[in-house]
Amino acid sequence: MNKIDIIRFLELAEKYPVIDVRSPSEYQAGHIPGAINIQLFDDKERETVGIKYKNAGRVKAILRGMELAGPSMHIKLSEAIKSAKNGMLLVHCWRGGMRSEAMAWLFSLGDIQTEVLEGGYKSYRNHILSALGEKRKMIILGGMTGSGKTHILRYIKDLNHQVIDLEGIACHKGSAFGALGQQPQPSSEHFANLLFDDWRKLNHNLPVWLEDESRNIGDVFMPDKFYENMLESPAVILMMDIRTRLPRLIEEYSGYPPEMISESIMKIRKRLGGDNTSNAIKAVEAGRFSEAIGIILNYYDKTYLFAINRRPSKNIIYVETDTDNIETNAGKVLEAAAKITW
Repeated sequence: MNKIDIIRFLELAEKYPVIDVRSPSEYQAGHIPGAINIQLFDDKERETVGIKYKNAGRVKAILRGMELAGPSMHIKLSEAIKSAKNGMLLVHCWRGGMRSEAMAWLFSLGDIQTEVLEGGYKSYRNHILSALGEKRKMIILGGMTGSGKTHILRYIKDLNHQVIDLEGIACHKGSAFGALGQQPQPSSEHFANLLFDDWRKLNHNLPVWLEDESRNIGDVFMPDKFYENMLESPAVILMMDIRTRLPRLIEEYSGYPPEMISESIMKIRKRLGGDNTSNAIKAVEAGRFSEAIGIILNYYDKTYLFAINRRPSKNIIYVETDTDNIETNAGKVLEAAAKITW
């Protein structure tokens, strides 16, 4: 068993499996993307050992831990042998202490070479938050709801520009309707882990495109410094009237059951107001999606135009368009972005 720092650990993780030996709840809250969870203790066992440590000291806690983990050691080793690549595994726990060292010893009995992360998952988190907080070249694509921003960014990515899909990572489209058709959201902690996994693969001499978002995307919150850097970055704002945006939104949301749309409307009822909420829900139930979306867009447009003021005006480039054609609008956006000086 060797202990290595986070930089070397991540380099080796490109070639060898990562084993996270923390409890299932720790792993679920957030983990290194791609890591395999082979826990030394389950959640109840971890709690038991922690109480023993607090009340009776280190040695008694170790003995209790061995008593709890011992019967399943063969299962853990079997999982490790199946997971190893060329006889190698990378191992970590929370702080790089007893749990990872104990599992590295166990794995060695199966002739597996292990590299243990110095400082554990805690050092990984410190590293990624520091990296995500670094000032890098970003271009923010903004625009009111229904402007096709996500589709434009996909088109731009196909043209070999660097793009990170924040909403894709967050499994949410950002509005009260953003959870429709999406997988469950990751925790804010794991969102940052996934974001870093994309972030570190970029050429940092070139700008990266990101969609304009609030600090939170659904229930997920972006790392503070990363979000602050987004606000300070140049933004290209696509300006498109409601009539041009309506067809895309009708196509996107009218396929969902009316009760799901109504439930989403209820999430913003306090901001919409009683009459607007009632009228929007009645329109949805009657199949008048254009009317309902119009009511909702009136609220979201005002909110977004107010939010633009968070940005320094010198960093904003407005792009007017009278079409929702993705290729045309992507061309307009790229033309505007070419004027940005770094």
